[in-house]
Amino acid sequence: MSTDPFSVVTQATCVALMTLTSLASAQAQTVYRGVAANGQVTFSDRPSSRASQPIQIRISAAANAGQYTNLPLALRQLVANYPVTFYSASGCAPCDKGRTLLTERGVPFIEKTVDQPQDVQALKRLSDSTALPLLTLGAHQLKGFSATEWQQYLGVAGYPETSQLPTNYRNPPATPLVTAAAPSAAASAPTPAPARAQPAPAPVTPRTTPSNPAGIQF
Repeated sequence: MSTDPFSVVTQATCVALMTLTSLASAQAQTVYRGVAANGQVTFSDRPSSRASQPIQIRISAAANAGQYTNLPLALRQLVANYPVTFYSASGCAPCDKGRTLLTERGVPFIEKTVDQPQDVQALKRLSDSTALPLLTLGAHQLKGFSATEWQQYLGVAGYPETSQLPTNYRNPPATPLVTAAAPSAAASAPTPAPARAQPAPAPVTPRTTPSNPAGIQF
């Protein structure tokens, strides 16, 4: 496997417990994972066979749901339950495909760019990997781009298959994963010019008077 920090790893669909951090009391929903004879993995709210495996998904409110107040109610609820964050990098063709999929499906998302060394380190701490793109759906992570897998998980979460976004809706501009620290006041203050060297004072010649013949200076 490539060790390039922007390598893309396409992973097979896996069973995952999708646990979301809640700010309020959480509700539980059960979906079923089934595997067809050809190996295709599907998800449904009803068991397709006795072999279907139930998966519990926790639903809770998202901290950033307030910025989506101009969305239809159904989409606001989806964003609150399953907020989507998309991690990308410049020159990453699979990232472009992932962004196109989300846009065409009408999924509101926040994009974080991973272009600087500090971004790569933060991504590794977040996902224990440097694979891009990375999609987080609630607390669940999808590493690498797989259109089938992304569509399945978005469907399980309840995102519509076709866009229901208002025509004037635009996702927020992409921002770096790690925000550069603002320079401190001390660092931004201009460096004072060096003081000019002052000429040495002229030596003082002690005055001598008849009553002070040794020239003692007072």
